[in-house]
Amino acid sequence: MPRPRKRRRVALPARGLVYKPAGVPLDGLPRVVLLPEELEALRLMDLQDLTQEEAAAAMGVSRSTLQRILARARRQVAAALIEGAALVLEPPPDPTQPAR
Repeated sequence: MPRPRKRRRVALPARGLVYKPAGVPLDGLPRVVLLPEELEALRLMDLQDLTQEEAAAAMGVSRSTLQRILARARRQVAAALIEGAALVLEPPPDPTQPAR
């Protein structure tokens, strides 16, 4: 049985937004999902220009965990841009539910 996932602190949760190429209907597009913690890692590291240590502390995770989250986030965004896929910002989990 895998270890339960630790909750990550996310300051600005997404609201289930979708970004897609202009002029292409969403129905026929492949979708790439960006998790709330991935968006938060991008915001802290790339937009706010925090160090790994500062960003990890802000999210309540270790530096190595932050680096894994950030690497996956960058891969997801790059895949959506390069492949012309829709980038789906997943809404945060319900705080009343236990962590997955």
